[in-house]
Amino acid sequence: MGRQSRLSFEFFPPREGDGISKLLSNVVPRLQAKSPAFYSVTYGAGGTTRDGTFDTVKTLIEAGHDAAPHLSIGADSEDTVVALLQRYRDIGVRRIVALRGDVPSGLGRSLRSANAQALVALIRGNFGDYFQLEVAAYPEIHPDATSPDSDLDYFADKVAAGANSAITQYFYSPYAYYDFRERCSRRGLDLPIHVGIMPITGVESIVRFSAKAGADIPRWMLKKLDSLAHDDEAVRDFGCDVCTRLCEDLHAEGAPGFHFYTLNRWGATRRIVDRLSFL
Repeated sequence: MGRQSRLSFEFFPPREGDGISKLLSNVVPRLQAKSPAFYSVTYGAGGTTRDGTFDTVKTLIEAGHDAAPHLSIGADSEDTVVALLQRYRDIGVRRIVALRGDVPSGLGRSLRSANAQALVALIRGNFGDYFQLEVAAYPEIHPDATSPDSDLDYFADKVAAGANSAITQYFYSPYAYYDFRERCSRRGLDLPIHVGIMPITGVESIVRFSAKAGADIPRWMLKKLDSLAHDDEAVRDFGCDVCTRLCEDLHAEGAPGFHFYTLNRWGATRRIVDRLSFL
């Protein structure tokens, strides 16, 4: 029997009034067929989607699914964050994706509250080991980092504070992951590092997302995408092939699991996952 590989899917809180019900009736059933470990729900800068995140998580849990809210401190007080965590505990949440998050405009990057290590420490200090804590990892280096070593220092701080496992920013070169894993190993950071996967469904969208996220699109990929830009179906086919091979290579080299950034759509994600024999 093959090695188990964890599978999870990410949503953002729907903005439309009936968006949550549409997500639950249309997208979730098609992804649930692949038996994910959990669904995560993103959290806007400075808590701008706090209610939407909570409502989406609550709806998923009430429907019988495991759901994990993303959380960052932003400009909130510690009391506000602890109160929100207690609300999550009350509805049955057992996993939190603890992030630095995007700082609200005008507040700058110097705030201690923007640091994911502080959030992890706050959760552990108030809730002990109750929550499974996932943190972010950046194989291609966080765009705000001054060096690979300083970036790894921040990651090590999150692990020391009590993180259980990590989910990476998406990438398309498996060697970025291998290098990051090796650097973690040399530092004694042996927690599971799950791979974030961004399906490719359009040329303009993936270029825009990647520029904002600091994710590299290899030159050969970009040239190929440019050559297919006039043919949406060809772009989707190529994107599926790229992500499928990436997952296969990473699994073969020991990656413990995959977290798909679905953008609240199921088609491209399900197509990739269906082609992976180990999921």
